[in-house]
Amino acid sequence: MSDTSKEEIKILKLVIAIVHDDDAGVIMDNLRESGFSVTKLASSGGFLRIGNTTILSGVEEERLEELLKIIKENGSSRTQIAPSTPSFFEALQAPVKITLGGATIFVLDVDKFIRF
Repeated sequence: MSDTSKEEIKILKLVIAIVHDDDAGVIMDNLRESGFSVTKLASSGGFLRIGNTTILSGVEEERLEELLKIIKENGSSRTQIAPSTPSFFEALQAPVKITLGGATIFVLDVDKFIRF
């Protein structure tokens, strides 16, 4: 096999980023402007079951840090006061301070990538 017929083997990663709904639009816009393909999934969870967005993106390993930097710079965390869970002693309950936003990110190795 000659050098000209060899295909360049690229190592791919799948990034799963769970971000606050308020940050998702800006993050996705910035990722697209930088040439990343993204898929958006609506999700919910956390302490208050507040709406989240799960962003999926396949990325070449050499661009992974660039993608993570965009998410970090555009996903802000914030503190919010929330009522505590109702109980028998409701009069004694104090509001709870929680942190919202930021991002939870999973990076997975991709064994195979197929596009039809």
